[in-house]
Amino acid sequence: MKAANFTLPSTNKKNFTLKESLGKYVVLYFYPKDDTPGCTIETNDFNKLLSKFKKLDCEIYGISKDSLKSHDKFKDKYKIKFDLLADEEKEVLKKYKVWEKKKFMGREFMGIIRTTYLIDKKGKILKVWDNVKVKDHAKEVLETLQNIVKK
Repeated sequence: MKAANFTLPSTNKKNFTLKESLGKYVVLYFYPKDDTPGCTIETNDFNKLLSKFKKLDCEIYGISKDSLKSHDKFKDKYKIKFDLLADEEKEVLKKYKVWEKKKFMGREFMGIIRTTYLIDKKGKILKVWDNVKVKDHAKEVLETLQNIVKK
């Protein structure tokens, strides 16, 4: 299946458009909120492995509904070396079906389901991880990509 194209504001001060990244592998990981425990672990893990992803011709982008201002603070605090995308209108979150009803401590509310998409150089979705558990997730995504590139 082809990944849905979109354009979002990015922490690099430009707009990011998915179809402009054709020719590279892309990891899009959707996370609930900047600077919260799980999201920080996941982002730091992708950051630590960034050079290995880059060697495989792969870009990484984190997406949440936080503002660019929030993303910039988060990025600076943890020295994140890749761009974060702001989807304050939740358009891309809905397009990728990660904005859903969640339950927490007996309450129901709408929120981001932690999800990662691996997209190939032609814009095709290679793999989707739903309801991601952050521990070792970035490593698993990297291993999946390494196995695909080897073929």
